[in-house]
Amino acid sequence: MIRVVSLSASIHYLRAMPLTSVRIINQSPHPLPAYATVGSSGMDLRANLDQPLELAPMQRVLVPTGLFIELPDHLEAQIRPRSGLAIKQGITCLNTPGTIDADYRGEIKVILINLSGEMQMVQHGDRIAQMVIQQVEKIEWVEVENLNETARGEGGFGHTGKN
Repeated sequence: MIRVVSLSASIHYLRAMPLTSVRIINQSPHPLPAYATVGSSGMDLRANLDQPLELAPMQRVLVPTGLFIELPDHLEAQIRPRSGLAIKQGITCLNTPGTIDADYRGEIKVILINLSGEMQMVQHGDRIAQMVIQQVEKIEWVEVENLNETARGEGGFGHTGKN
């Protein structure tokens, strides 16, 4: 049996889950980043530009969003590429995922690069990246003389093969 659940019912369920409040300043004319669907992990970020931006092949640029956030100490924001932008236009994010630390208060800007062989345009309001909010685990280092053995040991960079 297939059960159909309306989007509004799903959104109601999502809102019933405990949410963490994050303070945000929006100096752009665009709506706040939001989850597009109930199952979305990321929220789209939009370009906040005075004029369209030409992006030559292999050119990289820092694109403003007009957004400023205040994350709680236990969270980080990760900036990730949008798959549609990457496959359709060859535009992706560098330094991926980019990390926005809890104590950063500057404008969120996205490093884009054009990996296509053609000039690409980024327009004001284009969805240029997605932002995922994640918990951060803090650690304490314990200096030791040796580490526990594993089957893998020091093997890395393809050590486990293609199978």
